[in-house]
This record gives sequence, C-alpha cells and structure tokens, in this order.
Amino acid sequence: MRKIIIASTAILASVFAATANAQNSTVNGAAGGAVTGAIVGGPVGAAVGGVAGAIVGTAIDPPPREVVTYVQEQPVSAPVRVQQQVVVGKPIPETVVLTPVPSNEHYAYAVVNDQRVIVDPRTHTVVQIVE
Repeated sequence: MRKIIIASTAILASVFAATANAQNSTVNGAAGGAVTGAIVGGPVGAAVGGVAGAIVGTAIDPPPREVVTYVQEQPVSAPVRVQQQVVVGKPIPETVVLTPVPSNEHYAYAVVNDQRVIVDPRTHTVVQIVE
C-alpha cells in the first residue's frame, strides 16, 4: 500500500509539473493519466492518474505551423485593449473582433493588448500567443 501511495504522489507531481509546459505540448487528459497511473501504481494509480490527467487534460493543442506563419505575416490590424490578461486557454471578450484564418476555419486571430493571439472562433479561447 505504501508503494501505491508513493507512486500516486509521484504521478501527481509529474502531472502538475506538466501544466507549466502545457502550452507547448499535447496532453492526453484523463485517458493518458489513467494509463500512466496504471503502469506505475496499478488500479489505484489508474484512478489517481485519471483524475490528475483530467485536470491537466484541458490544455489546448497548438495550432498547425502554417496557421502561426499566416498570423505572423499579416499586417497588424487595429489593436484592441482589454482589461484582463491574455492567457492561453482562457477566452477573450466576445466584443473582440476576430479575423478568420482562410486556410483553416478552426482558427482566427486578433491583436489584443499589443499581442497577436490565435483564437478558437467558436469559444473565443486563446489557443496561442504569437511571439
């Protein structure tokens, strides 16, 4: 039992450490956490890993490279100022006008608080901040 608790703690620590890297990588969510937990800690590890994976699993996959390149090459449109901080995974206000990416309807972009952001046009969720 002690080994299971130690393994579960290690899994949780690694999963939460991955949140800092979630903007740049794909996270498999509950399924990935459960598989990892099962390998390390058996059935109890699967349960703990599944819960931790579900917490981290809401990370956003980065857009394809051609979308990022397209957004980088576009002239700066009228920048918009919003009170909130622009953060990957968080929505921007619905009042921000988005410009669609012609080659991929799953993405749009805007210049918000002097940052080019790629957004999911259905939810207004920031997918990537273009550096």
